[in-house]
Amino acid sequence: MGCAKGGGALDGKHTWQEPTVADRLIYDGRIIQVHELTVQLPGGGTSTREVVYHPGAVAVLAEPEPGRLLFVEQFRKAPGEMLLELPAGKLDPGEPPLACAKRELAEETGYRAAEWTPLCSFYTSPGFANECITLFAARDLQAGAAKPDEDEYVRVTTRSRTDVEKLLQQGQIRDAKTLVGVLWWLWAGAGRG
Repeated sequence: MGCAKGGGALDGKHTWQEPTVADRLIYDGRIIQVHELTVQLPGGGTSTREVVYHPGAVAVLAEPEPGRLLFVEQFRKAPGEMLLELPAGKLDPGEPPLACAKRELAEETGYRAAEWTPLCSFYTSPGFANECITLFAARDLQAGAAKPDEDEYVRVTTRSRTDVEKLLQQGQIRDAKTLVGVLWWLWAGAGRG
């Protein structure tokens, strides 16, 4: 599972691609790189694309008990607010998504899971970034001590299916990976308990 590079058409007939004809590194940071690409358009001509390259990440739907989900609350500097999020994190170089999911769940919440199921992979913002998140379900949890990164401040909380539905209706879940995960959980019926 993952966001495999393709280029195939969704309808099986029409495929459009934009071959890169020039690539200029604009920024090389700890987590991301930003490139300015010159691309060949399907109809002829060229255009410029600014692309953020990201190593990928995981998110975890963890049920400490049937019908309840585990969340973390943390301040996010980019939007400037506290967000309610699923446990999640970025892949380390060469790290398989499942190993990352296990590591992040334990670090952020202290929980470990006996049962892991990959659910889906998705791009967070494909108009300008290649970040792909793999969503996992974690069940049969055992509590432990959280060990967040030294620059990571999170508060662990659980919410019932009813609470999650209310938070959605009130627009209180605003993180994209959490929205994808929560909607998957509700759609799949995993929260019925």
